[in-house]
Amino acid sequence: MSRWPAVKLGHVLEPAQRPEVVDATREYRLLGVRLESRGPFLREIKTGAETSAKTLFRVRAGDFIYSRLFAWRGAFGVIPPQLDGCCVSNEFPIFVPRDGRVDPQYLKYWFRLPTVLERIAADCTGSTPLTRNRYKEHFFLDLEMPLPPIEGQRRVVEKLNRLASGSARIVGVCAAADAEAAAIVAATSRRLIDLDSWAWFALQDVCCDLIDYRGRTPPVSDSGIPHLTSANIRGGRIDWRTSKYVSEATYRDYMTRGIPQPGDVLFTMEAPLGEAAVLSESRRFSLAQRTLLLRTRPEVLGGDFLAWSLASPRVRESIFSQATGTTVKGIAAKRLKHIRIPVPPLDEQVRICSLLNSLKQLELDDSGRRGTRRALAQSLMSAGLQRVFGRD
Repeated sequence: MSRWPAVKLGHVLEPAQRPEVVDATREYRLLGVRLESRGPFLREIKTGAETSAKTLFRVRAGDFIYSRLFAWRGAFGVIPPQLDGCCVSNEFPIFVPRDGRVDPQYLKYWFRLPTVLERIAADCTGSTPLTRNRYKEHFFLDLEMPLPPIEGQRRVVEKLNRLASGSARIVGVCAAADAEAAAIVAATSRRLIDLDSWAWFALQDVCCDLIDYRGRTPPVSDSGIPHLTSANIRGGRIDWRTSKYVSEATYRDYMTRGIPQPGDVLFTMEAPLGEAAVLSESRRFSLAQRTLLLRTRPEVLGGDFLAWSLASPRVRESIFSQATGTTVKGIAAKRLKHIRIPVPPLDEQVRICSLLNSLKQLELDDSGRRGTRRALAQSLMSAGLQRVFGRD
């Protein structure tokens, strides 16, 4: 139990109504509220003619606001000065302090507590996935929170701001390190693979099979044999986490075009275009449309080297130049088979792949450590909140 008295939000906040009838000729800066207490943001600028709303509501700096639809995911925040005068729809209730008894910034931090969000989730009503999560104002105003005097609230906010700033710096350093590591891998790949001294061959000359899984969509279920889509192939790796599966009978029927083998390269023909990863182990799985299986001639080209080559800037540029489509770019197998790649001697391929794979593993290991640091930063913030609001 907190040592501070519990006060209902309805006793310290009151709704703010600043409705404006939409004028078709005017522009409106429209806000949204980010999840996980990351606050309001400028979502878009539209004319009145471009919005379906008949009425919008003006916000002021210092207002406390939340999203009815995503309150259960922490969509609460305070309007900052730079967003003063923007507008929201009636899906974003607005509140102002009564008699200066509550600091909105203090309130913002309180709504980051897991126990508070659990209570909000329990109060959400509705019968469909969207309406179920709408959080009504009477539930909001009925919430009880520990409330110290206003000066005590401001001291709490100051402490938590310092803690949040430190956590943000940790996350920022991790993000910068991620980008730097990725840039090193890319630069090394360019130096090792884009060498003009090697012979270049069309894919159809160095692959014994280019198996296209387009044209058939197998029935999927919640269990069985994993069914991978183009989204499972990213950053040179295969993500085996999937929610789609096929039955044994479907697998035997659908994969008659070619069962993937270790050393084969999986290539995404679109959505996204140009991702490639080598299959390093024997596993049973089916492949969705928009994926291609490339099986190299082992006496000429290794699958590892092919995957790295397809990821190199020069080859990717060639792939994208042959892509078609307006909204979604894709490349057909008949075009891909003419794409040319560098083919050094096999021993040179092995040496290059060994270097690049080691570098990639270092990047992944470091990313894991940075992930741990991010989790630590979040844990520090959570512990700070619990200490402030849950102390005896």
